[in-house]
Amino acid sequence: MSPEEKKTKTSLGLDENLEAALSYVLGWITGLIFFLLEKESKFVKFHALQSIITFLGLHVFTIFLGIIPFIGWAFDSLIGLAGLVIWIICIIKAYQGEKFKLPIVGDIAEKNVFG
Repeated sequence: MSPEEKKTKTSLGLDENLEAALSYVLGWITGLIFFLLEKESKFVKFHALQSIITFLGLHVFTIFLGIIPFIGWAFDSLIGLAGLVIWIICIIKAYQGEKFKLPIVGDIAEKNVFG
C-alpha cells in the first residue's frame, strides 16, 4: 500500500492502517469489534477477521492446555510467547499498511473478506 492509501479514512472515521492495527490490540475482542463495526474497508475487515481467528483459536487452545498438568502448562507458556510475537508482528504490519497473511488463517480471512 502506498503512503497515500494508508491515510484512507474508514467508515468509522479512522485512518485505515490505524484501524487495522487496533483490530489486534486486545486480540480477538477488538478484532470482533472492528469486524462488526467497519462497513467499507476490506483491508480492516481482513485484519479484524485474521485477529479473531488467530487469537480466539489461541485463547481456546491455551484454556485446553491449562487443564493438562505439567506438560500442558509448559506448552501453554510456549504458545503464549508465540502468540505475543505474532501479536506484535501483526500490529506493526497492519499499521504499515501491509496485508500481512499468517499461514492458513490469513487464507481463510482473505477468502471470507475478498471472496
